[in-house]
Amino acid sequence: MSEIKNLNPTCIWKNFDALTQVPRPSGHLEKIQQFLLDFAKGAGVEAFKDAAGNIVMRKPATLGMEGKKGVILQAHMDMVPQKTPDSTHNFETDPIQTWIDGEWVKAKGTTLGADNGMGVAAIMAVMEAKDLRHGPIEALITADEETGMYGANDLPEDELNGDFLFNLDSETWGKFVIGSAGGIDVTATLEYKEAETDHEDVAVKVTLKGLRGGHSGLEIHEGRGNANKMMARFVRDAILDNEARLVSWHGGNMRNAIPFKAEVVLTLPKENLQELKETVEEYKAEFTDQYKGIESGIEFFAEDVDTPKTEIPEEIQDNLINAILACHDGVLRMIPAYPDVVETSSNLAIIDIEDGKAAIKILARSSREDMKYYIVSMLESCFNMAGMKIETAGSYGGWDPNPDSEALHLLLKEYKELFGEEGIIQVDHAGLECSVILGKYPHLDVVSMGPTMKSPHTTTERCLIATIEPFWQLLKKTLEDVPMK
Repeated sequence: MSEIKNLNPTCIWKNFDALTQVPRPSGHLEKIQQFLLDFAKGAGVEAFKDAAGNIVMRKPATLGMEGKKGVILQAHMDMVPQKTPDSTHNFETDPIQTWIDGEWVKAKGTTLGADNGMGVAAIMAVMEAKDLRHGPIEALITADEETGMYGANDLPEDELNGDFLFNLDSETWGKFVIGSAGGIDVTATLEYKEAETDHEDVAVKVTLKGLRGGHSGLEIHEGRGNANKMMARFVRDAILDNEARLVSWHGGNMRNAIPFKAEVVLTLPKENLQELKETVEEYKAEFTDQYKGIESGIEFFAEDVDTPKTEIPEEIQDNLINAILACHDGVLRMIPAYPDVVETSSNLAIIDIEDGKAAIKILARSSREDMKYYIVSMLESCFNMAGMKIETAGSYGGWDPNPDSEALHLLLKEYKELFGEEGIIQVDHAGLECSVILGKYPHLDVVSMGPTMKSPHTTTERCLIATIEPFWQLLKKTLEDVPMK
């Protein structure tokens, strides 16, 4: 029996606990889709899976409240599958193991899935509640938000009937989000013919791990180490100083997560091996000093491995390393009108180079469409110089803030009355599905909110227990006080 079932409010925590037992990594949603349909049937509410794989639920208004504006509660069903190096967890089959650590709920060795499981659990609590007073309510639980917002992008335009949309995917309690960045996937690829390795050379595998990683939107401005960028500095010096040659590179595994691990295999003359290993130790000390106060668990080490038969041709290798070093990573610009909010950034997320194929995957974000395509052009230019093919996909626009939102002012009023303090209006750099949904339903009045979570998309993801109760109180009170049409 999981301890979190007994936390208050139990109507949310028991549903979140149930969600942790159902595998739901992005791209593998059959089990969670069926789970939600079965839940709705048990709760006695209408539900169906649409053509995009989203789950839609509908709950009629309480008697006498049929004339109120309709509310859509929106969250996404998938979670980011990250685990620690020593974890044997299989995200397609195994339940998430939760535990309570003081004020926080965490997972053992994996992401927790509170992003966005807490939003889904709150929707479930609303749908099954018998004592709430409310107008007509719809739930939109979208598919594959984390890998490209596919559920929102393919959402039918004649499916929803509501007037207000409350997105439950924000991660700081007391802050109400009214705008977010757009994004686009950038992929650079190259095929090459491998060269024969000098049979007298030796080989090493160099590993960088233990970085914090993090959400490439919410935490891109914090100066956390990007394993791919850090590794590129070392590899370049190994090539210049130790006559090393690159055999393979594997770093990062999710576009929207700052990469916390990278490993390369290098060949080099045997007489240079000891000097290279000393360089590894020097870089470990350098990284530790450079990221003091930000990264505390950096591991950087070299291991002897069997010498492979082939490696990357020298010219291709040099072009790839130069492009990786030159590629922009991190914040490009802050929003002039909101100088504390990131406007434009890119995350050098994934590098896979081996067996004659190179692929570099980046997520670029901006709250301005013109700046989004400016940073894309920067990235294209960088990798074009390395002879790589550039493709873009999954583009979605930013969500323009509406400070006059009726839904926003209702939430701020309820928040002040319930908790005696002013709510904070915020624009996020993280991508939210609100912008995509608004493109299909432009009449909607949209606000995003949620309880406090830290480090989503990492194995240190955690949810602040004390914020769930007030989050539930605000949601209930707001549903009851939604105005008439």
